[in-house]
Amino acid sequence: MSLTNPEISLRGTRLVRACLRQPVDRTPVWFLRQAGRYMPEYMAVRRHHSLLDICKRPELAAEVTITAAEKLDVDAAIIFADLLLPLECMGLDFEFQAGEGPVIHKPLRTLADIESLQTTRAGELSYVAEAIQRVAAHFGERIGLIGFCGAPFTLASYMIEGGGSRHYIETKKLMYRQPDAWRKLLDKLVLVLRDFAAQQVAAGAEVIQIFDSWAGALAVPDYRDFVLSATRNLVREVQALGVPVIYFGVDTASLLPAMRETGADVLGLDWRTPLDRAWRTLDYACAVQGNLDPITLFADQELLRTRVHQILAQAAGRPGHIFNLGHGIVPNTPVENVQAVVRFVREYAPSASHQDPRHA
Repeated sequence: MSLTNPEISLRGTRLVRACLRQPVDRTPVWFLRQAGRYMPEYMAVRRHHSLLDICKRPELAAEVTITAAEKLDVDAAIIFADLLLPLECMGLDFEFQAGEGPVIHKPLRTLADIESLQTTRAGELSYVAEAIQRVAAHFGERIGLIGFCGAPFTLASYMIEGGGSRHYIETKKLMYRQPDAWRKLLDKLVLVLRDFAAQQVAAGAEVIQIFDSWAGALAVPDYRDFVLSATRNLVREVQALGVPVIYFGVDTASLLPAMRETGADVLGLDWRTPLDRAWRTLDYACAVQGNLDPITLFADQELLRTRVHQILAQAAGRPGHIFNLGHGIVPNTPVENVQAVVRFVREYAPSASHQDPRHA
């Protein structure tokens, strides 16, 4: 069940109110991967620190989070962390290798591997909560503060494949051939992710985004049979903490009705489906986030403004739209174009023909 506590909406930031489909004075805007390799200030920190070093040192994670949010003048800061951090406290070590991304040297392949995973060490992730505390102290109630975690399927796929994958062969083999082991793995992930999210909320996160980055690799029946139940359990556990949940995946247009069944307050949309069509498919039963193609940020600003305003027109002034990209900002993106998107969102004035008549 979606979070509908009116007390939260009354005291929450613009972001929180939009998550709960409450009226806002203007559409909130923030960006996936807004602290990243396109920004000179972030790269200056990376010259002296690895990605994991930044994640595990609260002063550095808070610094890059704050710097990006202030430079872009967005309506929310998302804490700088990495999806895979919970793997370490479960007993599965990983590293980032240049040009290859994350590598898990001993991927899971058997029930015995899964049974050996630990679920009681989430306290070792407290450095993320400490970074959130620092960001919350800096911004106060000026902008929203988002915590996040990976979704059970996406984290399981990393743990089984040993890294990224194109076809998720090992993941699906385990899912199909060892369903009991698969469900045990997802249940263990939910336990750890619940505790991880609870730490973030206690530290000041107002919203939790659950990233199911690779769910688009699934057929609808497989999502429903093997993924939906655990994801719904995680969403409910996080909502029970008193915060709304944003649930996001890539290439998930076909999965949106099933993803809606998780009960998430907000569904993140990638750029492959028009926002108005996707929202209509969902019967407007939740808020939506998105969905500018991140590569549009390389276009000239006249076209960029047109694309931003087209998305806002599709939202039609309906409460519950958060402007964002359809995936993360990529390296070498012009910072001035990211800043321009914020201006374009704020300058937009919907015409009467663009407003939903039920909310005009």
